[in-house]
Order: sequence, then structure tokens, then C-alpha cells
Amino acid sequence: MLLRHPALQAFDFDAAIVDLDGTMVDTLGDFSAALNGMLADLQLPAIDPAAIENMVGKGSEHLIRSVLAYVEVADVEARYPQAWERYQHHYLAINGQHATVYDGVREGLEALRAQGLRLACLTNKPLSFAQPLLRAKGLDGFFEWVFGGDSFERKKPDPLPLIKTCEALGTAPARTLMIGDSSNDAKAARAAGCPVVLVDYGYNHGEPVRGVDADGWVGSLMELTAAVVPLGA
Repeated sequence: MLLRHPALQAFDFDAAIVDLDGTMVDTLGDFSAALNGMLADLQLPAIDPAAIENMVGKGSEHLIRSVLAYVEVADVEARYPQAWERYQHHYLAINGQHATVYDGVREGLEALRAQGLRLACLTNKPLSFAQPLLRAKGLDGFFEWVFGGDSFERKKPDPLPLIKTCEALGTAPARTLMIGDSSNDAKAARAAGCPVVLVDYGYNHGEPVRGVDADGWVGSLMELTAAVVPLGA
């Protein structure tokens, strides 16, 4: 665990905004099943989960276009509408079946709420995918608000979703902690004025997460309520 932001020393926040894929739930198995079902319907070759992992985090639209490009579709935009329809079909059918909650997530969320923090989930995943997944994994009850990649005009790393989530919570960005797993979360938080902590086990487009500009990194959400590293250590 490494936490350096001054507010983290006293855990001086009113709320926390928590990412979903790669932060609370390992959904790589769901992505693999849905995408490969989509590719089979389009009579295209399957893709390995390891390749999918590097494409996750920027929303389903970006993910599908990246996969089509990866399997060398000549005209990605021409194939995209059918691909999106088939992806939705498969994802909604298997949502959560191949996904697992990371260790320490439930305990960490319980501890954050016990400290009086209000919680919101903010993901680039479509809301129609995110809400059923949270329900299936028993995590929906922790959050006052759940926002997806289609809830606002723009997605992370744009700061708009964080700003709008803070408005929904009624909290100031400077007193609202962003908890995520990637540079998308960190960039959005920096631009919105939110402190940001990243987990070190999620998806970060194939790049080391500790190279991202963040206020700290943890190996479990439980670590956020434990002793912190003194500032400057």
C-alpha cells in the first residue's frame, strides 16, 4: 500500500466514487465469452482473453472496435452495427456468469460506509450491463448512485462523469475520492479535482499501474481503511 495525498493521511472525505471492471469485479471472463460469441456470429476468428484485457476500460464501443481491428476486419465501421447488436445479445445473456468479485471488495465497501462515506459506482460499462452485474454480485446495495458509460455525454477519462457524480452525491470534488484501476480513472479524477487511488490488480491497458499519476495504490480496498504511509515517505 502506498498513499501520499494529504487528505488520505486522515481519510478526510465525504464520499467515494468506485469504478467497476478491474476495480471491484474481474469481468475478463464475461468479456471473453460475449466477444467470442459475437465473433462467432460474424464468422470471424476468436480472440484470446489476454488480448482482450489490454482493450478494456474505455467503454463497449471502443472495445468492440478494437476487437474488430484486432481480428483484421477490413472495414470496422461497416461491421460495427451488427457487432454491437450481437455483443449486447451475448453479454446480457451471460452477464456476471464468468465474473468474480475481487478479494476484499465487500469488506472494503462495508468499511468505507462504516466511516460515513457516501458511495457511488461510476463505470464506462453501459448502465444496462453495470446494474445487473452489481445485483448479481450482491454489490448494488452499497451505492446511492450507479452511473454507466452512457449516463453522460462523455466517458472517463473526460472529467464530466466525475463532476456529475459529485453533483449527484452533493459533495465537493476535493472531498470525493476516486477509486479505480487505470489511467482513465486517474486522468478523469485529476481533471475533475478529485483525489485518486488505484488498485494494483486490475486492467490498465497493458501498462504498469504504478506508472500512472495517482495519489496512491492499494492491493485491496480494505487497505484504504488501514494505516497509511506518511506523506513524503
